[in-house]
Amino acid sequence: MQTLALVLILFSALMHALWNLLVKQSRDKTVFIWWMFVCAFILMNFLMLLPGRPFPPMSPRYLLLAGSAAACFVLYHWFTGKAYREGDLSMTYPLAQTSMLYVPIWGVLLLGERLSLPGILGILLMVAGAYSIQLRYFQLGELLRPFRNLGNSSVQAALLAGLCYSFGAIIDKQGVTSYTAYHFTYILVLFMLGYMSLNLLRPCYRGRVLAELRHSPKLVMLSGPVMLASFLTFRYGLQLSPVSYAVPLRQVSLLVGVLIGILFLGESFGRMRLCSAGLILAGVVFIWHG
Repeated sequence: MQTLALVLILFSALMHALWNLLVKQSRDKTVFIWWMFVCAFILMNFLMLLPGRPFPPMSPRYLLLAGSAAACFVLYHWFTGKAYREGDLSMTYPLAQTSMLYVPIWGVLLLGERLSLPGILGILLMVAGAYSIQLRYFQLGELLRPFRNLGNSSVQAALLAGLCYSFGAIIDKQGVTSYTAYHFTYILVLFMLGYMSLNLLRPCYRGRVLAELRHSPKLVMLSGPVMLASFLTFRYGLQLSPVSYAVPLRQVSLLVGVLIGILFLGESFGRMRLCSAGLILAGVVFIWHG
């Protein structure tokens, strides 16, 4: 894997963890995420005014790729939210990360990507680290616990979240391979903002949009640039690397999130998270050399 791609995706993971921290600090999280996309899209429009950014022709394929990827990512967030609301975090969170298993399979079968042995080992280490980081202790029963309740609606939602994200990632890769990363991201953000705006038109959100802006104006203003940095650097890195490596590698954001929780939120670390962190870091090294 190219070092530049590695640096871009690791920086994206850092920004991803930071905007998730901002979301956690907000009051009305669904509305806050909408405002975050609004700020990011406004910033992208200002950047479009810079010289050397002529917009490519808006072909039906271009729109179909961006709209489909956006739908997959919005569904991922919806299913993840449903899983977290209805189920135990330590049970649903690992299952929501199963996209890392699907993406290399789709990458090989659908995109013809070829993975080296160190790369495959790195992916498996990243999957193991991401899966175990929210579990409570190392025991076979605890490791298998998330799979024991497949009939539970929260477990099903978590699995669907991982599946939706994996499809979105494959479409995303096709988009940034066929078009410039910046312009594809622009249309992707536009579609995601449109889908989320339709959701906010429901009566239950009446009055909440302006209320959240008045409650967290500084967080909203900060979140847009952070999220945009995460989106753009990941897609520039995705142009330079197989999606089979890029998606697992971005899970470094989990480790960053844990460190933020420990350093700034007073959360405990524990042996389980220490071992998971070691697996994730080892996975980064193997993917880099893969």
